[in-house]
Amino acid sequence: MTKILIIEDNDNIRENVVEILELSGYEVFASANGKTGVETALKMLPDLILCDIMMPELDGYGVLHILHKHPETQATPIIFLTAKAERADIRKGMELGVDDYLTKPFDDIELLKAVEARLKKKELQQLFYGQSAENLNAVISKEDGLVKLKEIMLDRSTRHYKKNQYIHYEGDHITGIYYIISGKVKTVKLTQEGRELITGVYKENDYLDISMLFSNDTYNDTTIALEETVLSFLPTEQLDKLLFLYPDVGTKFIKILANNVREKEERLLQIAFMSVRKRIAKDIVQLLQQHSTDGCSIKFSRDDLAAFSGTSPETVSRTLSDFKEEGLIEKTTSTIHVLNLEKLSKIRY
Repeated sequence: MTKILIIEDNDNIRENVVEILELSGYEVFASANGKTGVETALKMLPDLILCDIMMPELDGYGVLHILHKHPETQATPIIFLTAKAERADIRKGMELGVDDYLTKPFDDIELLKAVEARLKKKELQQLFYGQSAENLNAVISKEDGLVKLKEIMLDRSTRHYKKNQYIHYEGDHITGIYYIISGKVKTVKLTQEGRELITGVYKENDYLDISMLFSNDTYNDTTIALEETVLSFLPTEQLDKLLFLYPDVGTKFIKILANNVREKEERLLQIAFMSVRKRIAKDIVQLLQQHSTDGCSIKFSRDDLAAFSGTSPETVSRTLSDFKEEGLIEKTTSTIHVLNLEKLSKIRY
């Protein structure tokens, strides 16, 4: 049952509103002043609050200010009840985040229409996100909003991919972004000769296709699962509205994108100007730092390392053999064990 809290110091008005709302099928709580109203709101977590402005103990503005500081009630719709509707008063309430005003005296129809309109808007938000609006607002309002957003992604429907299965192809129409719940994927581009160049490797807790924030066109690379992988998906239309309502998430996404762009620029310079030996050593160190589970080994095939380094598989094999002879690595099947990270990191030619 939908819960509504009425905070009103006038006994007659409060009792009348309670009666009307209960007859309309709502579960109603009542408080006679702002202080007890805040306590009730934090305890009962109502779906809507009707609040008088001029009250003892704590006025309506104080109630609004306090409740907006608590993540649990930050998104709860609040309708101010006021005996006056001066422009300055309305502006002050709107600046603080109040959702609507009802000017006293109001009749039963005005009350119920205002309540239904606010609850309908809240219901649409809940349907849109697949989570309660309060939870989402609490998530985004915190400094670790992006981390908490991942928890929401975990609750969405998941997609399972087998090793080497394609997730999307370069040129496909953009439909949304992916979040990696488990597993590992690579993004690749194909040269005119059909050679594969890995543009990125992503692991658990990473987001894919953040570059689509600035594009309504097509994916600019192909994404393939490197191992058994589980992804969560957020469609573009939901992401667009999320970013519009909560720019904090967009800011964090842009920082991730900036880091991705910087890494790709560095790799292009590396491919253009570094020797193959140094390039492969640098790539092994990078993959070890970003994707190793034990700090000393990575599972990466010869072909994938070649595509990541921008060279041929044969060149990778020869270079890895050299590293092995020098006591820098050991190699078993598709796993590279680093024996001397410091020396590998300092290879200069």
